[in-house]
Amino acid sequence: MTHRKTQIVSARIRALLLASLVALLAACAGNDEQFDEVRDLTAAYEDARNAIGRGNFRRGIQIFEAIQARYPFSELSRQVQLELMYAYYKSGQPERAIDASDTFVRENPIHAQVDYALYIKALAYFEGDPGFLERWFRRDMSKRPPEGVQQSYSTLRRLVERYPASQYAEDAHQRMVYLKNRLADYENHVADYYLRRGAYVAAVRRAKASLEEYNGASGNAESLRILAKAYDELGMDDLAADARRVLQQNFPGES
Repeated sequence: MTHRKTQIVSARIRALLLASLVALLAACAGNDEQFDEVRDLTAAYEDARNAIGRGNFRRGIQIFEAIQARYPFSELSRQVQLELMYAYYKSGQPERAIDASDTFVRENPIHAQVDYALYIKALAYFEGDPGFLERWFRRDMSKRPPEGVQQSYSTLRRLVERYPASQYAEDAHQRMVYLKNRLADYENHVADYYLRRGAYVAAVRRAKASLEEYNGASGNAESLRILAKAYDELGMDDLAADARRVLQQNFPGES
């Protein structure tokens, strides 16, 4: 997440936190002991945020988890859940970030920050592909099973479809382009595997599925080439010709 977006998210969450604390203060009016608790809670919240800002995720997470345990059913707890899923994601704990996001969305389906929870979940899946060693050794990622890529793509699509005006929608669209290409390349790898082994019907099914599911991906031309070759082998000349015609119309010069 960019620094600007982090600032936007922080401002929204802090505003909601302050609203929660104001409500809690009103409920505690006239009780000095409870007033001290609210004051200490505010300090603890800021301490946790500062720790995470410095990269001390362990301390920040510990404090936020303690606050959540102390106020499990409050509006404040919901804001802490949002802080925690971000901290889990940034500290390299994608499984916990995803679990926290799923829990938040399940328990707060109409909350104003559901789009943020979906965004963090998608990022947690997204950042895990490819791994550092695979980037370092420049392995062909199209031959690697997508694993979390499909979940990231599905979550981002859910975000942009349900919340098209979300501040995260633009970034989600950009990430979806990369993921769509990644998924289409993998489908082509599998379809080509079937083609080379004479499983022509399976190759057709896989190539067609790639074209339908990932329309607009950079790998669409390869899907059409595989489709044409598989139809040739099956003796379906008309369908092979149709595939090549679509290939030429959409990708001039390709064959």
